[in-house]
Amino acid sequence: MPQSKKSKVDGVAFHAEIDDKLLTSVAAEPITANNKELYKALSLVARDELSQRWVNTQVDDRKNKVRRIYYLSMEFLVGRTLNNALSALNLRDNAEAAFSAAGGPSLTDIIECEPDAALGNGGLGRLAACFLDSMATLELPSWGYGMRYEYGMFAQSIINGGQVEHPDSWLVDGTPWEFPRPGTHFTVNFGGTSEHHGEWAEWNPAEAVEGRAFDYVIPGHGTKRVSTLRLWKAGAPAQIDLNAFNSGDYARAAEFKNRFENISWVLYPNDTTPAGRELRLRQEYFFVSASLQDILFHHQEEYGTVSNLAEQVAIHLNDTHPAISVAELMRLLCDEHGMLWAEAWNQCRRIFSYTNHTLMPEALETWPVSLMTGLLPRHMRIIYRINQDFLDGVAKRFPGDVDLLRRVSLIDDADGNPDNKRVRMAHLSIVGSHRVNGVSQLHSDLMVQTIFADFAKLYPNLFDNKTNGVTPRRWLAQANPGLSALLDERIGDGWRLNLDLLQKLRPLAADKGFRESFSAAKRSNKLRLADYIKRETGVILNPDSMFDVQVKRIHEYKRQLLNVLHVMTRYNAILHGLADDSAPRCVIFAGKAASSYYMAKQVIRLIHDVANVVNNDPRTMDKLKVVFVPNYGVSVAELIMPAADLSEQISTAGTEASGTGNMKFSLNGALTIGTEDGANIEIRDNVGAENIFIFGNTTPQVEAIRKAGYDPKAIYQKNPMLNETLNKLDGGFFSPTDKRRYHDIFNCLVNYGDHYLLLADYADYIATQAKVDTLYKTPDEWHRKAILNVAGMGSFSSDRTIRDYAINTWDMGAFLKKV
Repeated sequence: MPQSKKSKVDGVAFHAEIDDKLLTSVAAEPITANNKELYKALSLVARDELSQRWVNTQVDDRKNKVRRIYYLSMEFLVGRTLNNALSALNLRDNAEAAFSAAGGPSLTDIIECEPDAALGNGGLGRLAACFLDSMATLELPSWGYGMRYEYGMFAQSIINGGQVEHPDSWLVDGTPWEFPRPGTHFTVNFGGTSEHHGEWAEWNPAEAVEGRAFDYVIPGHGTKRVSTLRLWKAGAPAQIDLNAFNSGDYARAAEFKNRFENISWVLYPNDTTPAGRELRLRQEYFFVSASLQDILFHHQEEYGTVSNLAEQVAIHLNDTHPAISVAELMRLLCDEHGMLWAEAWNQCRRIFSYTNHTLMPEALETWPVSLMTGLLPRHMRIIYRINQDFLDGVAKRFPGDVDLLRRVSLIDDADGNPDNKRVRMAHLSIVGSHRVNGVSQLHSDLMVQTIFADFAKLYPNLFDNKTNGVTPRRWLAQANPGLSALLDERIGDGWRLNLDLLQKLRPLAADKGFRESFSAAKRSNKLRLADYIKRETGVILNPDSMFDVQVKRIHEYKRQLLNVLHVMTRYNAILHGLADDSAPRCVIFAGKAASSYYMAKQVIRLIHDVANVVNNDPRTMDKLKVVFVPNYGVSVAELIMPAADLSEQISTAGTEASGTGNMKFSLNGALTIGTEDGANIEIRDNVGAENIFIFGNTTPQVEAIRKAGYDPKAIYQKNPMLNETLNKLDGGFFSPTDKRRYHDIFNCLVNYGDHYLLLADYADYIATQAKVDTLYKTPDEWHRKAILNVAGMGSFSSDRTIRDYAINTWDMGAFLKKV
C-alpha cells in the first residue's frame, strides 16, 4: 500500500503539528486545550493532507482529459470523518502515539467529539457513502452531488417510550471537513411561465434561489487520489427584506430569507401537507439543477463545447429523487446551449444510468402534474414531449395496445380525472437512461418480472443487476479493530483492498486456537457495546448472553414487529417454565421512524413497553433483556455491528431490495436469521446454507398466499402461542396504563389482512429461533460458523460493486486501479 509522507510513526513530531494548529488556526493554548479544540486541530492536520491530494487529483484529471462519473443522491450518510481520514492517510498510528505520549485524552476520546454528518437517514445514504469510498480507492475520476442539510432528518430521543424528534444540529459548531466554494454558485429558478420557440424555450421564473457549493474530500485507501462530495446549500438572493426590517416588521424580514434557505434545512420534510410536498420537490430540483449546471460549466470550461458531453460524462441517479435530472439536462442543453432536441436526447440517454431501490409500487415516487406545472413549468413541457416521443415509438412497435401505452406512460392518469394526473419519476428515469439496475439478484429479477415488466419487454438489454456492497475499510478495519488485528496477523492486511482474501479464513475455522482468538475479539466488542448501552439507556447487558440485533429504519415491511412478537412469546415461555433449553439473550433494537409514520412509531413504543415489563421481571433477569438504542446512526452502528451474535434480517420475502446491514453483520462475524429476501439469498450462497438460519415463506409463496385469500385470523385462532401473545398485546398486559394502546396493531395483524404476513411466518420464525438457541449453547460450533460467515463475504465489498458499474454501466473500466 502506498504510504503517506508521514507514514513513519513519530508521535512527538505529529503532536508538534497538532500544537501548531491549536495556536495558528484554533487560537487555543496547547497545554489547556479541551477535547473539542484538540479534535479541530487534529482534523486540520489531516485536512491539509486531504487538500493537497484533492488539488493533485483535479490537476491530473484535467491534464489527462478524463471521463468522470457524477453520482447524484439525496443522501450521503458518511458518519464521522476523522477516523476514516487518519486511516486513509496512514496517520492513525502517529495520532495514537501523539496522544498517548501527551498523557491526556486518548485518540478515541478525540474522535468521539465529532458528530455524525446528518446528510442521510438509512441504507440509501450509507450505500452512497460506501460507493464514494470505493470510487476513490479504485482511482475513478468521481464526484458525488447532494444537499448540505443544516439539521439532517432529525435527532431521535425517547420520552416515555415514544420517539420524539429534534433538529440534528450537527453544524452548530461548524465542521473542519468542508471546503466552502464562494466562487461556485448557481441560480436555481422556480415557478413563472415558459415561452416556447420551436426547439427551445425561454423560462421566465417567478423566483430564484442561489445554490452555494461546499466540498468534502473523500480519501481513497492505498492511493493518493480522492473523490469529491459537493453539497449544495440554498441561499436567498438577499439576506433579509430590508424594507420590512426598517419598517419594524422583523418577522416578515426574516421570512424572506427563510423561504429560500429552508430548502436545505431538513432531509425528507413531512410530506403529508401540500407545503411539505412542494418543499420536497423544491429540494430535489434545487440540488439537481445546481449539480447539472456545475457539471456543464466545468465541462464547457475544459472543452469549450458540450457536443462531446456523453463521451466525457456519466451521471448516475441513486433512486428517483434526482430523476428530474433527465428533464433538467434537456432544458440546459436545448435552452441554454442551443442544442437541437434530437441530439440533446441522444446525449441524455448515453449519459444517465439509474438504480432502482424498491419493489413496492406505492414507494415509487410520483409528483402531481399540477404541482410540477406550477413549480417547474418548462420541465413539465419537456416531460410531455419526452413522453409523446416515447409513446409514439411504443405504439409503432405494438399497434393497438392501448393498455401498454397507459402502463408505461410517464404520466399516470388512470382514473381519468385530470386533477389527479401524476408524473412517474421511475418511468422518466428508465426512459432517460441507457442502463437500469437493481441491487440484489432477487430484486433485479423481480424488478423485470413485476413493476418494470413492460419496460423489460420494450428494452430487454436495458436492465441488469448490481448487488450492493459495503466498504471493508470502515465496516471492518475501523469499526472492529480487534478482529482486524487478528485477520492481519493470520492472513495479512491485503483484505482491506481485496476482500476476496477473506477466503483464507476457511481453513482457520477448524483451528481451535483461532476460534478462541475470534471469540475473544467478539467478547471485547460486546463489552464495548454493553458499556455504551448502559451509559445511554441504563440497561445492563450480560456480555456472555447472545446479542440478538435488529437495527435499521423502522418500517412495517422490515418487520421489527415480528421480532417483538418473538420476544413476547419467549417471555411467555419463561413464565410457563418452558424456556430451560433456550440460551440467554439480549435483544437489541435501534432505528428511526419517519415523523409522520404512526404504525412505525407504535412499534417503537411497543418495544419500550415490552422492555419495561421484561427487564423488571425477576423471573427473566438471567434469561432475557430487551433494549432500544436511541438515535441510531453510523457511529452507533460501528459499535453495534461488531458486537452482534445474531443478525435479524426478517423482511417479508420480496420487499427488501438488498440491504447492506446484513452484509456488515456477517462481515463482523454475526450469524443471520432471515427470510429469502434481498441479499440474504446471496449471503446464504456465499457463506453456506448450513451457516445461516433461513425461515419463512419465499417470494412465490407470499404471492400464492395472497392470491389464495390470506386469512391471518385463522392462524391466530389455531396457534396457542400466537394466541396468547396477541391477546396479551391487545389486552394491555404490556401497557397497563393504557390497555387499548396497541389495539390498532392487533387489528392490523388479525382483522385487517396482516399485509406483510407476520402471522404467516410466525411459527417458522419461532421454530428457527429455537435452532439458534441450540447452536449458541455449543459456542465452539457457533464460532466456527461465524468465522465461515466472515470468510464468505468477499463478494460483498463495495469495491466489487463499483468495478461492475465502472465496466458495465459507466464505460470507465480503463480508469480502474489494478488490484
